[in-house]
Amino acid sequence: MNAPLLIAKGEKDLFIIPHMANRHGLIAGATGTGKTVTLQVIAENFSLAGIPVFMADVKGDLSGISKPGKQNDKLAQRLKKLKIDNHTFQGFPVVFWDLFGKSGHPIRTTVTDMGPLLLSRILNLNETQTGTLNVIFKIADDNGLPILDIKDLRSMIQFVGDNASEFNTEYGRVSTASIGAIQRSILELQNQGAEIFFGEPALNIEDFIQTDEKGRGYVNILAAESLINSPKLYATFLLWLLSELFEILPEVGDLDKPKIAFFFDEAHLLFNDAPKALLEKIEQVVRLIRSKGVGVYFITQNPADIPQTVLGQLGNRVQHALRAFTPNDQKAVKAIAQTFRENSKLDVEKVIVELEVGEALVSFLDEDGKPEIVERAFIVPPKGQIGPITPQERNEIIDSSPVKGIYDKTIDRESAYEMLKTRAQKVVEATHEKEDIPEQKAGRKSDTVVEAMMKSAARSIGSSVGRQIVRGILGSLLGGKR
Repeated sequence: MNAPLLIAKGEKDLFIIPHMANRHGLIAGATGTGKTVTLQVIAENFSLAGIPVFMADVKGDLSGISKPGKQNDKLAQRLKKLKIDNHTFQGFPVVFWDLFGKSGHPIRTTVTDMGPLLLSRILNLNETQTGTLNVIFKIADDNGLPILDIKDLRSMIQFVGDNASEFNTEYGRVSTASIGAIQRSILELQNQGAEIFFGEPALNIEDFIQTDEKGRGYVNILAAESLINSPKLYATFLLWLLSELFEILPEVGDLDKPKIAFFFDEAHLLFNDAPKALLEKIEQVVRLIRSKGVGVYFITQNPADIPQTVLGQLGNRVQHALRAFTPNDQKAVKAIAQTFRENSKLDVEKVIVELEVGEALVSFLDEDGKPEIVERAFIVPPKGQIGPITPQERNEIIDSSPVKGIYDKTIDRESAYEMLKTRAQKVVEATHEKEDIPEQKAGRKSDTVVEAMMKSAARSIGSSVGRQIVRGILGSLLGGKR
């Protein structure tokens, strides 16, 4: 059995029990109340227990966990107040990641792996447009056309859109208006710089689940200062990561400690304007992923940001101060106070607005998985540096990373864009050759949908109108790469 992890001190010491750490958790509180330091303290304890961590750094403050902290007057006072006389500073093993490949190793996935549901979320598509995107994915699957990156996706969308009437019978109505809307949304996504995220080599999720030579779990930090400016991309990306963990990891039941802990900062972005189908998926993943050995911790300003169906599954809770300036705020405080297991010595509703920075209402799960009585306590100081490291220090860590060289160069293998382009060129060449050759009766009995349409397009080349149609159908497929 792993030793309990000291997180806070009040009238008694408050611990997260490792074998209950996969029962998920919540860190909540108003801006400036200490949520980031609490996140760092919990991550450090998990690392020491051999539990790898993934977390997004939306403020740029978390990189300091890689370096030992330093004594100062404020810290010394807190240690004295909490009667901690054995505090040791140390840095922790870190891997830096960045969707844009600037402040860490690039993270990529293929468009196919992302899937139409999550992609629709990023693109902000309505129900009809999402249905059309599903059809496009289905046509690509049925015809062996891998959609790996954005140019593959744009090629497939244009091809399906220009041949919508041909697909209506087999796949259902393809809305040409939706095709245009999807293309415009993809262009907007590209303008945000998200194009670099789709492609290969795709992330191997197992690379997040590593320990160093001392048995400490690696802390995987995603640089998200820029990413947070595209909130839907940020939220959907983290949900995709969570879904990947759910899909890939085997069932393991209750372990002595989680295989990985996943921290979801700015959690309200995950649920804002999310369609019902996506909310149901999130609820399902959170409910079931603990059996895969994954602990999920949401960080947000107000617990009310999280749906009740998800909030009820978060057993380990740290609630920093909330502000209650309006009647709605006061109502929210009262509702939050009622979610804790009652402590007869505390007026939780009153205390929750009085807490100091670094102080919190804390309730973790006990050995039997029941919430402990809520306690007022101070979070213990972190062992790592509070605040960011220098760009030079970050680069040194990236250069010595265990995944150095694996993801740094993009691979562009043959996929839908190249395959459609090649097929189109072959059909055009064959049509020109047949102009002087009598038509043969023999031939293949059937073609794939894509091949049949390419041949249909090629037969139209004879007229000037036909040439315009072909340009419309093939479009960028015959053009060069950007």
